[in-house]
Amino acid sequence: MRDGINLAKLGIPAVSLVTDEFWPQGDFVAESLGMPDAPRIRLPHPVAGSGVENMRKVAHDIAAQIVDALEGIRA
Repeated sequence: MRDGINLAKLGIPAVSLVTDEFWPQGDFVAESLGMPDAPRIRLPHPVAGSGVENMRKVAHDIAAQIVDALEGIRA
């Protein structure tokens, strides 16, 4: 969240990828940095260490959401 917010504050479109486990922490970080509506996408937890095939599936499942979020930022 912090990286995505810092990029957004520089005018660079960004979407944070946050797993279920860390979603509440993402709420806290976004709120504390003054960007409670910072774009982010929820991922299943865990992703890291879950195997190449699972990571491909997750990437496939969220790719369109990332593009949609970035297009919403540019609008």
